[in-house]
Amino acid sequence: MGSGAPAGVVAAGWGWRYAGRRAPAVRDVTFTIEPGERVLLLGASGAGKSTLLAGMAGLLGGADEGEASGSLRVDGAPPETQRGRVGLVLQDPDAGVVLSRVGDDVAFGPENLGIPPADIPARVAEALDAVGLDVPPDRATKALSGGQKQRLALAGVLAMRPGLLLLDEPTANLDPDGVADVRAGVERAVAATGATLVVIEHRTEVWADLMTRVIVLDAAGGLLADGTPAAVFGAHRAALAEAGVWVPGDDLPVPVLPAAASVPSSVPHALAADGLMLSRDGRTPVRGPLDLTVLRGSATVVTGPNGVGKSTLALTLAGLLPELAGEVIAAPDLAGRTGRRPSRWTSRELLTRIGTVFQEPEHQFLARTLREELAVGPRALGRSRAEADAVADELLERLHLAPLALANPFTLSGGQKRRLSVATVLAAAPAVIVLDEPTFGQDRRGWIELVRLLQEEVARGTTVVAVTHDQGVVRHLGGHRIELLPRAVVPEAAA
Repeated sequence: MGSGAPAGVVAAGWGWRYAGRRAPAVRDVTFTIEPGERVLLLGASGAGKSTLLAGMAGLLGGADEGEASGSLRVDGAPPETQRGRVGLVLQDPDAGVVLSRVGDDVAFGPENLGIPPADIPARVAEALDAVGLDVPPDRATKALSGGQKQRLALAGVLAMRPGLLLLDEPTANLDPDGVADVRAGVERAVAATGATLVVIEHRTEVWADLMTRVIVLDAAGGLLADGTPAAVFGAHRAALAEAGVWVPGDDLPVPVLPAAASVPSSVPHALAADGLMLSRDGRTPVRGPLDLTVLRGSATVVTGPNGVGKSTLALTLAGLLPELAGEVIAAPDLAGRTGRRPSRWTSRELLTRIGTVFQEPEHQFLARTLREELAVGPRALGRSRAEADAVADELLERLHLAPLALANPFTLSGGQKRRLSVATVLAAAPAVIVLDEPTFGQDRRGWIELVRLLQEEVARGTTVVAVTHDQGVVRHLGGHRIELLPRAVVPEAAA
């Protein structure tokens, strides 16, 4: 893997305020990243990590999009003039998909850099192998799972061989094997190219031993810590945990988040599937046949590798995708006017019976502000404005979103969007909640509060189904488990 020289980054009192926002997204940041350094960029959700990475990549736009302060330079020049030197993997993998086929998508960057056409196929194959995306080059990008799209986005950047590699939560929706593949692929790439590496990641234990430096943003401005991983995690452990940063080896104590109690097998089901065949488009089988049961008033986690159909199963259980064959049947007291099959219920019937948190939070936002967003469900159920606002304000406070009550949901950080998307479903208080990766992008404080809220829902009798790769969720929430393997589905009690 050849490459240009590694790039350096210098920030001097740099900050950025988005247009229409009173508070800066990030402010008063000063540091120098030497060429070839490997930096883990940390901070609480909303501290401005993604904004800083976008600034380094030269993607923040002009005065109509926001206002910069201080100075930010890549190789001594404004970042927007150095885009051929910088590769950025965005937090949202869908945002990085450009073309309809995998091979063409990975080749897009090298083609735009003017790489000789004869050299591009080898770069594409090398990049796909580096991230462990084992699919044919002509595979449709729309057919990939969320985790596979993350690997695709990283492969597209690696194929360009940038001097500065910026990764925004590159393993957020990956299974454990995928996390290891991506981590190994990045390590191989920076070892071969010498590229400067900056990674935003809440899974600090995955990256700590690869990094030469840790920079922690303070949500109030400036830096909370800056130094070697050993120095930062050793000297600032308590302060980092208080700020919401995950510290390697600092596992959550069981008394704080007790594991959900197992539910006896005699408890009736909320949802059951018999001979279920899954499909995204109503024609092409994705997986099946499956026989499974979701117990009433319990927490069930759905686990398994990327691409085995977990999200498709979740959407089918939630009544948002029709069964290709077989049936999903709800408990008798949940039946709608058209019967017990959720796929035949109206949207209003689903609102009170099964609430869904999508893998992509933006897919469920409807209103202009967070408070209005959280009032949508209660108002649709006939609650008064005062009652709806009370529900919204309580959830905003619990999930550390109260200062952003009047902000537009689309201006939030990835972790904040995820907390809001979960809150929108909780606000409607359905009998069953189906969540796809409910804790991705969460700092320590946000994760704790989300899991506590879901545990409280189970204690009240709500049935919770969570698709997750997060072993903490499996331990603390999974009273029951459905593990989707490449060839079979295996229901079992969670460890």
